[in-house]
Amino acid sequence: MRAFFDSSVLLATFLADHEHHQPSIEAFLLAGPRESSCAAHSLAEVYATATRLPGKHRAGGSQVLLFLESVRERISVVALTPDEYCSALKDAAALDIAGGTVYDALIAACAVKARADCIYSWNVRHFQRLAPEIARRVRTP
Repeated sequence: MRAFFDSSVLLATFLADHEHHQPSIEAFLLAGPRESSCAAHSLAEVYATATRLPGKHRAGGSQVLLFLESVRERISVVALTPDEYCSALKDAAALDIAGGTVYDALIAACAVKARADCIYSWNVRHFQRLAPEIARRVRTP
């Protein structure tokens, strides 16, 4: 099975006190670069979120970068070409996707590019508005 990791799962993997940490890290530790991947955009999302968490949960940039290096060692990182990016945005517009859900559409486009059978996410609901072939692949770890 080709697995794809959404930003929400990667963040939960990084944060030891996150409510979804245990199932996230278990899925992550089973991953390998030939059968698992994530979107390049997810690296930025994890960095942005982890460095802006409130109080004691906030991580320093260098700490997050160490984690992201382990992500890059364990799973493949998929990026869209400019044409693929525009195509994904056109598809989102056709589905009447607005606001931040467009980021999930871009992540889903990366999952399709990676030929993922399963998209791990803790935001399953966010992906339900996307095309049926994508929505049915999304599940929690």
